[in-house]
Amino acid sequence: MIVTVTPNPALDLTWHVDRIVPGGTHRADTGVARAGGKGLNVARVAHAQGAVVRALTTVGGETGVEFAAELASSGVPHELVAVQAATRRSVALVDEQLGDTTIVNERGLNPSADEWAALKDAVARALQTERPDAGALTGPALDSRPGSLSEHARSASETKRGTLPPGSLSEHARSASETKRGTLPDPAAPLHPVPELVEGPGSTGAPQARQASTPVLVLSGSLPPGAPADLLPSLVRIGRDAGAIVIADTSGPALLAAADAGATVLKPNAAELVEATGIADPLAGACELLRRGVSLVLLSRGADGMLAVTSDEVVRARLATPLAGNPTGAGDAAVAACAVLLAQGEKDPTALLRRATAWSAAAVLMPLAGDIHRSWPDLESALIVDAPALTALG
Repeated sequence: MIVTVTPNPALDLTWHVDRIVPGGTHRADTGVARAGGKGLNVARVAHAQGAVVRALTTVGGETGVEFAAELASSGVPHELVAVQAATRRSVALVDEQLGDTTIVNERGLNPSADEWAALKDAVARALQTERPDAGALTGPALDSRPGSLSEHARSASETKRGTLPPGSLSEHARSASETKRGTLPDPAAPLHPVPELVEGPGSTGAPQARQASTPVLVLSGSLPPGAPADLLPSLVRIGRDAGAIVIADTSGPALLAAADAGATVLKPNAAELVEATGIADPLAGACELLRRGVSLVLLSRGADGMLAVTSDEVVRARLATPLAGNPTGAGDAAVAACAVLLAQGEKDPTALLRRATAWSAAAVLMPLAGDIHRSWPDLESALIVDAPALTALG
């Protein structure tokens, strides 16, 4: 089971234009509106690839009505917690000639303490549910009155490793970690051991879980301005208490808060890592997160591919030629890949990195965030995976 939490969801609006001219007027075909936010993108990708997921987020206002209706039509199992503040919007303008995307994100509005509590309760319940029904709605504001949010939603619908040398920047992180080479530690082994992997009858070598899948909690995206400082740590603790592996993909102080609270995996990009740690060197920044107790850092580096950094090793995966397209949901696809494999019991950092890089690349080929191209197995086969010289990562 993969449970995703999006603390600051958005109605994503996407337009494709021939060429963006600053200060100019642009014409485009009808745009696409989609219930978005990083956690929802993760859930869409994982669900499309056959994983058992449940997406949790808040929703409110007139924007929220459209948001809820689109999400209901997607088929992705979800639970929406009603809030008074309107769901924010995110606008993506895709330049067809240049192959890049300009994004404008509204900051969002902070839910009340009671609304945050309702979201936390939903997370705790979801982690105890083996296979939820799609489209559950919760919260005091979600009722069946004509014109209510739930009424609109219902009527709209019935998706070669490298060893870090002694004395390196992560030497101190290595001493603080229980990570064994090539594997991730069980985050709460006494509570929920990671399934033992065996080869079943007729197996082609792919690992199969001997018992129910490992629960994975994914915390993705920004926090609205004014969000409680303990929001992310409390969500991490809920996951840990449920025996879940916790993946966090956020930025700023929240990234450090997730690390300190016990997140298992963090997936920043290079800019987010610098912003959070104040450290310009990417390896040193990743090692700071390891020092705080994280087991694996998946570091997105754009055209330079992705790194997997543990206290014992650094692995890099990249394509020989970067892909052009819409990178908006690339990081979310990487998180989805990691979550799906971890839920299956896979703990090898290189295996996680390969799949994450392939799904990330496949997302670039799609017009909307939350989808990956079906050619991802070919992209994974084409990856260059190596142990980079540490001096080359600055």
